[in-house]
Amino acid sequence: MTLSAELRVDRGHFALDLPLTVEPGEVVALLGPNGAGKTTALRALAGLIALTGGRLRVGEHLWDAPPSVFVPAERREVGVVFQDYLLFAHLSALDNVAFGLRARGRRRAKAREQAAAWLARVGLAEHAQRKPRALSGGQAQRVALARALVTEPRLLLLDEPLAALDAGTRLQVRSDLAHHLRDYPGYTVLVTHDPLDAMVLADRLVILENGAIVQQGPPARVAAAPRSDYVADLMGLNLYRGTATATHVDLDTGGSLTIAEPADGSVYIAFPPNAVGLHPQRPVGSARNSWPVVITGIEQHAHTIRVRLDGAPPVLADITPATVAQLGLHPGQRLWAAVKATEMRSYPA
Repeated sequence: MTLSAELRVDRGHFALDLPLTVEPGEVVALLGPNGAGKTTALRALAGLIALTGGRLRVGEHLWDAPPSVFVPAERREVGVVFQDYLLFAHLSALDNVAFGLRARGRRRAKAREQAAAWLARVGLAEHAQRKPRALSGGQAQRVALARALVTEPRLLLLDEPLAALDAGTRLQVRSDLAHHLRDYPGYTVLVTHDPLDAMVLADRLVILENGAIVQQGPPARVAAAPRSDYVADLMGLNLYRGTATATHVDLDTGGSLTIAEPADGSVYIAFPPNAVGLHPQRPVGSARNSWPVVITGIEQHAHTIRVRLDGAPPVLADITPATVAQLGLHPGQRLWAAVKATEMRSYPA
């Protein structure tokens, strides 16, 4: 059965209105800028705040339907992995995992037996007696996951579960977490700011801005056709909206572009920064888009150099350090940006 919700929370200065469904075994990632409503949604699902409207049904159970129904957090079958894990510093890894079972009335011996089985499952059997301060970040994350899953919750909530890890540890723990989520039969909701975490872990992305959904769908589909500046930035794309007449598009922000496939009406145009070429003079030759730009910023980005350029339209370009040296790039410099029409993806707005 499905988790089906209309999450409405009105706080006066902010309103969340989020229709949400999650299928058994599905991982849904909530993404959005700060203040979009992700944490509010997670707290409403956990029962830490009550809905002011809508409803929350998990399978056959109604958990929240104001004003008459509200199941408090301690009576919901929910497991939570927090960003900072929130392990009890005075308890061993084993007793941290057993805590939820003990809180539900399980005898100590049986609770510790189940906790030990889960620690073995996440590869930490030999660390059962260690206190949290003696665990690495990746080990602490796995203890927190085991603690969340040992009670066999209907709903698993992950709040930035990899944010506290360094880059090297994150790669391995992300892989481990993906493995455990594939085996989990319940409903999983993941909140993250990291597009790679979302792409690897989630079956579906839900993008929130100002308390409402602006885009949702499988990761590959969202990445291929962003519908807001936030999503485009998340996916590392240049994104513009404009009005198309055949292969000519007048952009809403000024300027125009030529696309490869004819279109009509309102469209989005997206292309990656590495599709942008930079030239000291207007390029000639094969058919392409070119327009004058001014460098406003140069910064290291992954293994390339990202150049921010103001123009009509403004654009991001990813180039090699050798190109920076060859062109002698510096802020304020005037150049020409060029992008082939075949490098652009256009789709209805």
